Amino acid sequence: MLIALVILAAVAGLFVVLYNGLVNAKNSVDEAWSGIDVQLKRRYDLIPNLVNVVKGYVKHEHDTLVEVTEARAQAQASLSQGPQGARSVGAAESLLGEALMRLYAVAENYPDLKANENFMQLQGQLATIEEELSMARRYYNGTVKALNNRIMQFPSNVVASLGHFAKADYFEIQNQQEREVPLVQF
Repeated sequence: MLIALVILAAVAGLFVVLYNGLVNAKNSVDEAWSGIDVQLKRRYDLIPNLVNVVKGYVKHEHDTLVEVTEARAQAQASLSQGPQGARSVGAAESLLGEALMRLYAVAENYPDLKANENFMQLQGQLATIEEELSMARRYYNGTVKALNNRIMQFPSNVVASLGHFAKADYFEIQNQQEREVPLVQF
């Protein structure tokens, strides 16, 4: 009888340890997503200022400015899904990135705009945010990997199925052009 109690206590202890590890991994994914969320919100707050500065210089580039504004709104709306919507946020972010690249291409045609102190400052801030966002994405994807490993590996996969833990999605590049290595020619 004593041996059965010891075995039962060991199994219960293992279950608690595995369950707590899964909870910890899930909370790490949520925390990492909040880091992405913060950086994206900073980026979304900065974009209207950038558009307004450009708008003052390029009156006839209306379509590009509208495209950036709409892409920002779509990306911002997709954030409300949290980490479960990582794929849709990634897709919206790819569209926003493409629109921003077109905005920068427009700015290249206006030397006065490129020399504008506000534009340069906003562009620098956006570059800093992009670097921080890249770090947040890497951290998030690392925590997703850790959670998904726990969910798939034995014996924690048994506890994960009993506790209804689900695999998380990676924050991946949706735009195939961003995945391609740039061609450099001399």
